[in-house]
Amino acid sequence: MVDWGPVLIGVVLFVVLTPGLLFQIPGNSKQVEFGSLKTNGMAIAVHTLIFFAVYSILILAAHLHIYTG
Repeated sequence: MVDWGPVLIGVVLFVVLTPGLLFQIPGNSKQVEFGSLKTNGMAIAVHTLIFFAVYSILILAAHLHIYTG
């Protein structure tokens, strides 16, 4: 059996947490900007930490797995 959980969770979180696509913390002119499609280095670092924390919680703590086969 193949575990597709980590792959699917990673892709979904990557799309949702792309800085500037849906939201950006911190923004260029405000703390939170929505749909600006612009980013900065601090926003990339913050979104990376959020991605790692949520991914770790879902995969390791919640044991979220999707098996096929």
